[in-house]
Amino acid sequence: MPTNLVRTIFFSPTRTTARIVEAIAQGTRLNLVEPLDLTPPANQIGQFEQVSDALTIIGAPVYGGRVAPEAARRLRRLRAAGTPTGIVVVYGNRAFEDALLELRDLATESGFIPIAAAAFIGEHSYSTEALPIAHGRPDALDLAQAQEFGGLIRRRLDEGPPRPAGAPLPVPGDYPYRDWVPPTDVAPITDATRCTHCETCAAVCPTAAISVGEVSATDAALCILCTACVKSCPTGARTWQHPRIAKSREWLSTNCRARKSPEMYL
Repeated sequence: MPTNLVRTIFFSPTRTTARIVEAIAQGTRLNLVEPLDLTPPANQIGQFEQVSDALTIIGAPVYGGRVAPEAARRLRRLRAAGTPTGIVVVYGNRAFEDALLELRDLATESGFIPIAAAAFIGEHSYSTEALPIAHGRPDALDLAQAQEFGGLIRRRLDEGPPRPAGAPLPVPGDYPYRDWVPPTDVAPITDATRCTHCETCAAVCPTAAISVGEVSATDAALCILCTACVKSCPTGARTWQHPRIAKSREWLSTNCRARKSPEMYL
């Protein structure tokens, strides 16, 4: 499909995936059209316009070795008409396991044709300064590599199909996908002494799980553990206090310190 346009589609509560996808799009040196940000709560329902007129870069975060469940739900509502696509998963320096395979399958089922794939590293949702987990990533090197990957996607697009028609893009992962069920009984809490009622937490929550009254409260059944509210709170009033999260954070910070590099598949 000859085109001079590139579109980005992403689910990115903390803007980590968005930054990488945007850098990849820049690296294609094509004209960027209006991005489709799947993150806002308004995009939990409804249909999207069919994607057919531009090279598309689709990005999603990894939760537990899988595409984030809420991202997968929103991605399934996309429709394309044989649109060439670069797919990207972003994980917090532990492992992406079956997420890239799952994203390839989701994109293919919706009518996209994945021509390139990558797994990039972003700061883990549970990372703090005291217990860092890929803290500060994507950094300058990550974004430079993302732009390089964009250039590789553009070259692949210009060269034409590298595989027989219908042959899937080879990516790592296993069937059945890794079994991971997110907990439904945990959510960040609010320190009433620090809360200024600015409503930032409610504004960034992708599932509208937060209500603001005398203090911000979260419906744990709707919380997807994205930590957008914690990362964006200007006064540090939003924190994780649940022992399950604390245990995971400590394990990840101890065992996932070695810097991992992006992996690319073309």
